[in-house]
Amino acid sequence: MSLSMASSAGAERTQTQAEPETRVNLLILCLLSLVIGLATGVGAWALRALIGVIHNFAYYGRFSYVYDANILESTSRFGNWIILAPIIGGLIVVFLVRQFAPEAKGHGVPEVMDAIYYTRGNIRGLVAIIKTLASALSIGTGAAVGREGPIIQIGSSLGSAFSQRLNLNTTQKVTLISAGAGAGIAATFNTPLGGVLFALEILLPEVSNRTFLPVVVATGAATLLGRIMIGPNPAFDVPADVMPLGHAFVVEQVVAYTGLGLLVGVGAWAFIRVLVFMEDIFPEIPGGPYLQNIIGMTIVGGLMIVLAHYFGHYYVDGVGYGVIQAILAGGKGLSTNGMELWALLGLLFALKLAATTVSLGSGASGGIFSPSLYLGATLGGAFALLVGRLLPGADLQAPSAAIIGMAAMVGAGSGAVMTAIVMVFEMTRDYEIIVPVIVAVAVAAGMRRVLISETIYTIKLRHRGHRIPKERHANLYLESQAQDVMERNFVRAQSGVPLAAALHSDVLDDLAPVVVERDGRIVGLVQPRSGLWSRFRADPDVKIEDFMERTLVLVRDTDLLGRALARLKRHRAGAAIVYTGEGKPGPKDVVGVVTKRAIADIVINNFDD
Repeated sequence: MSLSMASSAGAERTQTQAEPETRVNLLILCLLSLVIGLATGVGAWALRALIGVIHNFAYYGRFSYVYDANILESTSRFGNWIILAPIIGGLIVVFLVRQFAPEAKGHGVPEVMDAIYYTRGNIRGLVAIIKTLASALSIGTGAAVGREGPIIQIGSSLGSAFSQRLNLNTTQKVTLISAGAGAGIAATFNTPLGGVLFALEILLPEVSNRTFLPVVVATGAATLLGRIMIGPNPAFDVPADVMPLGHAFVVEQVVAYTGLGLLVGVGAWAFIRVLVFMEDIFPEIPGGPYLQNIIGMTIVGGLMIVLAHYFGHYYVDGVGYGVIQAILAGGKGLSTNGMELWALLGLLFALKLAATTVSLGSGASGGIFSPSLYLGATLGGAFALLVGRLLPGADLQAPSAAIIGMAAMVGAGSGAVMTAIVMVFEMTRDYEIIVPVIVAVAVAAGMRRVLISETIYTIKLRHRGHRIPKERHANLYLESQAQDVMERNFVRAQSGVPLAAALHSDVLDDLAPVVVERDGRIVGLVQPRSGLWSRFRADPDVKIEDFMERTLVLVRDTDLLGRALARLKRHRAGAAIVYTGEGKPGPKDVVGVVTKRAIADIVINNFDD
C-alpha cells in the first residue's frame, strides 16, 4: 500500500492505489465456464477412479480402479487388520493437508463459501490437487465421508485458477467459482439441474443472466462429459412401484410425511451440532493432529469391525451408497442378524452420524452430502417401518420414505431446499414422489431453523466470525468488503484546535472526508461537501468540532458492505470509518471511509446493461 501524505498541525492525507482488474463480456465468460465444466467432469471421473484404486488396494490388496459404491461388498481379506486402513490413510491425509493445503481439510463447501465472500474468490490451484488426493485417500480407506464436497472444491479451485490467471474482477471470479462447483455436483451425481440450483442457492450472491448462464454452461458440459466417462444412469436404481402412478394422498399420509419432516429436521439439527462438537473437541486432544487423527480413525475402524462381526458388512465406511441402494430395494442385501429392520436402520443412522462427524473432526477430507443422503435414507426407512404399524392407512413404504428422508436431510442440513428436491428427483428419476418430498423438505427445513439458524455449511464459518448472507436477493456489490468500496483519500485532523491549525492549504478541497481524533481516540467524522473548507477561508478560527458528526459508525476492512449499510441505517449516519486490525481501533488503524458517493460508485460500476 502506497501512501502520500500532506500534514500540518496534526492533519494528514492518505491515498492508495488499487490494481486494475479485467472484465470480459458474457460470451467469453460462458466459454471459460465451458472449459471449467469439461475440466471438472474429468476431475469427477479421476476422483472416482482414484477412490477405486485406493479402496481396492486397502481392502483387498489388488490393483483396480473398478469400484461400484452402490453395492454392499464383502468384508476385507485382511480381517480385523482392516482397522489399519483408515488409520494409515488418515495419517497420509493429515500430512498432505498440513504440508500443502490446509484448505483441503474437512468437507470443502465452507471453504469455497469463505473464498467467495472473504478472500475475493481467490483459491489456490494447488487445492484441487491436494483435495483430490486427500479425499480419495479418506474415502478409499474407510473414512465415513462423501465424494461430492471434494469435487465441489476441485471445480471451484479450477474456476478460481482460471480467473486469477486472467486477472478477472471479483464478480466474474465468483461466477466462475460457482460454475465450477455446480459442475462438480452435476458430474458427480449426474444431476445437471441440481448442480445449477446448488450454485444459485448456496454460492452465488446474485442471480442474473451474467451469473446464471455461465453456471448452466458449466454444469451442462460437466454432465455430458460425466455421462460419457462415468455412465448415463441415475445415481440410484429405484423400483418402479415405490410410488404408484396417479396415487391419491390421504390425510394419514400427509400426517406421516409431516411427521417424517419433523423427525428429519431434528436429525439435521443433531448432525450439525455433533459435527461442530467433534470439530471443536478433536483439536483440543493433546498430542497434535497426527495423534488426533489416529484416535478418530481408530474409532471409525472399530465401528467397521464390530458391524462386520455382527452383520457381515461394514455399513458405515466410505460414501455409504450401498446401504442406501439396499434400502431402496426394500432392505435386500441388508443383514440384520435377527434384528428388526427398523431397529437396524435406526442403529445405522446413529453409527453413521458418529462415524462421519468423528472422521471430519479428526482431520479427514471429504463431503457431507453423501452422509446426509445416508442419514436421511436410514431415518426415513426406519420411520416408515414404525409408522406402518401405527398408521396402516398411510401405506408408507420404506423405499419411498427413504427417498423423502434423503431430500429432507439434505435440504434441512445444507439449507439448499430447492437443490435437495430437484437432486433427489434427478438421482432417482421418480417424479411421483415429488409432492411428499416437497412437504417433508419444507417441514424439515423449518424445524431445523427453529432449532438452529445456521446450516451445516455456514456454522463453521460463523465460528471464524465470517457471516454468510442467507438470502439471495442481494446484488454482488453488497457482498463486497468495505476495503473494496471505501475512499482511501481522507484527512486526519486533531480535535480542539481552530481550522487554521487543524488543516493545511495543500489539502483544501471539499471532496475528502476528515477523520477527527483526540488523545489517541477517534471522536468524529466530517463528511465530504460539508462546507468545512469554504468556512475555513472565511473564518479560520472556527473549530473543526462544529462540522463533525459525533455518531461514529466503525466497520472492519473485511466486513461486507451489506453489513456496513445495515449499521449506517441503524445509526442514521451518512458515512462509516473503516479500520484494520483487531481490538478497539485507534486513529492510526483507520484506512478509509465508506461514503454515500463511494456506495453510488460501486452500484453504478456493477450495473450491467
